[in-house]
Amino acid sequence: MATAALIDGKAFAEDLRARVGEAAAAFAQATGRKPGLAVVLVGDDPASQVYVGAKGKACEAAGMASFEHRLPADTSEAALLSLIERLNQDEAVDGILVQLPLPAHLDEQAIIAAINPDKDVDGFHISNAGRLAVGQAGFVPCTPLGCIMLLKDRLGDDLSGLDAVVIGRSNIVGKPMAQLLTDANATVTLAHSRTKNLADVVRRADIVVAAVGRPEMVRGDWIKPGATVIDVGINRLPPEPGKEKGKLVGDVAFAEARDVAGAITPVPGGVGPMTIAVLLRNTLVAAHAHAGQPAPGGL
Repeated sequence: MATAALIDGKAFAEDLRARVGEAAAAFAQATGRKPGLAVVLVGDDPASQVYVGAKGKACEAAGMASFEHRLPADTSEAALLSLIERLNQDEAVDGILVQLPLPAHLDEQAIIAAINPDKDVDGFHISNAGRLAVGQAGFVPCTPLGCIMLLKDRLGDDLSGLDAVVIGRSNIVGKPMAQLLTDANATVTLAHSRTKNLADVVRRADIVVAAVGRPEMVRGDWIKPGATVIDVGINRLPPEPGKEKGKLVGDVAFAEARDVAGAITPVPGGVGPMTIAVLLRNTLVAAHAHAGQPAPGGL
């Protein structure tokens, strides 16, 4: 039996970053300034620090301006809201990203709501969620937008006639992913931890997007032969004896699923690299809108 084709998110993301870089250079030449992304980090969460550093480097590599604001963990909500308002007004800033999670004393929803929706390149603002729901142009969260790019690259822009199952109903991945698949004409089921007979629901799907946060929950015998599997999960297993770190795995039992699926994203190297590449793309789109320029083509 042939094994599934690997969907190389790393290679796709590198190509997307290169195209964003070319368009960013053209934007800078036309407007006299670089597209600008402001990233706000509150506290010293180690994973968040790594992500923020990676975003800054990616911005600079793409010819964009990166503005980092690192605030102490005890920053007040009023101080954070004041910073966001300054960034909303700053003409050099096209995109604003507040790194989540925030310390417990800060109201994440209130902070996200304070960001100008036209600078909300994370796509988390309720206005952008509403725009997506009713089919208007707005910013879509980076991970699901990256997933739909990988799917369309594999299956074409029109997914008519295909059954898709999204496992996970988060506001950040599951719900927007279901909407993007619907917009591409797939027939979509949004499943989750309380779905009855989940394995049977998944077995009828031509497209499976797993975004539930449970290591290797989706087994190989859940997968319809030839299906396309997008694994959004990234989970670290307990370390094996004598090893410091456990293995990184997705929400899909990769080795089992690869024997059945037609195509599958690996973990790592699948969806993960797409997230920052799409963030750069969203920032570039925001910069064009901010400058009154038509949106860049091919992105």
